Amino acid sequence: MQGIIAAVPTPVDGDGTPQHAAFVEHCLYALAQGCDGLNILGSTGEANSFDTATRKDIMRWAAEALDPERLMVGTGTPSLAETCALTCHAGELGYAVALVLPPYYYAPVTDDGLFEWYAAVHRALGRRKIRIYLYNYPQMTGMTLSQDLIERLHRAFPDRFTGIKDSSGDLDYCRALAKALPEFRVFPSSETSIGEAADAGFAGCISATVNYSASLCAQLWATRDAPDAARLERVAKIRALIASQPLIPSIKHLMAQRTGDPVWDHVLPPFMALSAKQAAALAPLEPVRAVEMAG
Repeated sequence: MQGIIAAVPTPVDGDGTPQHAAFVEHCLYALAQGCDGLNILGSTGEANSFDTATRKDIMRWAAEALDPERLMVGTGTPSLAETCALTCHAGELGYAVALVLPPYYYAPVTDDGLFEWYAAVHRALGRRKIRIYLYNYPQMTGMTLSQDLIERLHRAFPDRFTGIKDSSGDLDYCRALAKALPEFRVFPSSETSIGEAADAGFAGCISATVNYSASLCAQLWATRDAPDAARLERVAKIRALIASQPLIPSIKHLMAQRTGDPVWDHVLPPFMALSAKQAAALAPLEPVRAVEMAG
């Protein structure tokens, strides 16, 4: 996979039950707006607030409605057995990529321990062709996946461990990985990185805010060899404004505005829906989006 990947949210009703029609509609919308692929059930999709059976249902919805070669799905949990089951399920559904968090409860852990954990996921997959992208998110997991570990996994299992999503915000980390492993697909989590994607060797970006700005980001990606400074600035302003409020509730609120469907304003505990004041802070996005779509 490469290019603009939206980390899609998961619509739920007031009881926390995922909503099939709204979910599929949004996935189709994001692809129509120019996304090259979708990240299902990542952090933005509130994956770790769902049980295994529900996650499998959502995975099936996406695989049945969309081209699974354009899909990656979050399957990492602290439980090795659960991670293997979810990743195998994704492989059976035809997903191109599983995005796998490290086991994030116990600490400290060694690179040797993490290598054995990820190697066990690989072995569980058998002949399933699904690729694994590592998911580096130290703010949530309490650990940073080291370059040594990443290189070791890729060299031991080159057809399985083929990329990474980095949500640390550390572009030096991404640059170092892309330089050390040119064939390894490195995805920063911010679309503001597109401006240096060609020079740094990034494979694209995987971002929550792309749900709102997909069209503009797709234009940037298409011209990444000579990025437009004004367009980059607009992307940065959109992202900064959305991120000024709680991110996942903000993305869902913007989807409620887009569709007119209030189901999108529901979030799973421990998140809270945006307050009126928080929602009002996002109001400047409407004219920004009108400009985006016009240009």
